[in-house]
Amino acid sequence: MVVRSPDADRRRPGRAGVEGWTLLSALVAQTQRLRLGLLVTSNRFRPPAMLAKIATTVDIVSSGRLDFGIGAGSRPSHPLARREYDAHGLPYHEFDHSVAALAEACTVIRRLWTESAPFDFDGRYVQLTGAFGNPKPVQRPHPPIIIGGRSSATLRVVAEHADLWNIPGGDIDDAVRRSALLDRYCAEIGRDPATITRSIHLPVSYDSPSATQKAIGEAIDAGFRHIVLGLSAPYPPDVAQWVADKLIATTV
Repeated sequence: MVVRSPDADRRRPGRAGVEGWTLLSALVAQTQRLRLGLLVTSNRFRPPAMLAKIATTVDIVSSGRLDFGIGAGSRPSHPLARREYDAHGLPYHEFDHSVAALAEACTVIRRLWTESAPFDFDGRYVQLTGAFGNPKPVQRPHPPIIIGGRSSATLRVVAEHADLWNIPGGDIDDAVRRSALLDRYCAEIGRDPATITRSIHLPVSYDSPSATQKAIGEAIDAGFRHIVLGLSAPYPPDVAQWVADKLIATTV
């Protein structure tokens, strides 16, 4: 079980939030065993070739402990998402555009991580000339790719590109239905769905750890073997030890 740091300022004015990849590089330099990653990097925020270089650097600094999380980004119809794009000078595209761009980004990032010769890429959303990645990530063939999302369009990208799929919480029955849909998309392209680890984000209740324990057990029984625990501020004292004692030790 892994607790991941956010890659956003939560889109609320005045709420503190540091930049995710910069923080991640500091965290990996101060740890030795933890696998770390962002759940998830919005593909809207950074050009994919630059993101591939950033992620490679973190994988090298961590000696191969990066889990690479990426997603299409918030739906532009969400008012807080629109504010975030405007505040950062980011282009404002519809969701169909962002999902298609995510697919191209995953293709480019994997190629930069695995191919030795420079290449051109002339996609609809990504255009590169003489692109190359050097050095390569420590992990071979590349860091695990986690794609987060629940829409059917995103699940098609997951079937094509992901090593892990994360659904951002919600009703467990809906998660099971989405997982079955992912199985179907994998079958359509000839991929074994068992090669994609199922991951779910579950909020933690400090007041009722038994409720969180129950949610973890239901998720595991439903085939979700990668559990991400969402901890909300303010944190109780020694929160990491509390999670280990009250949630992990009593569930695993």
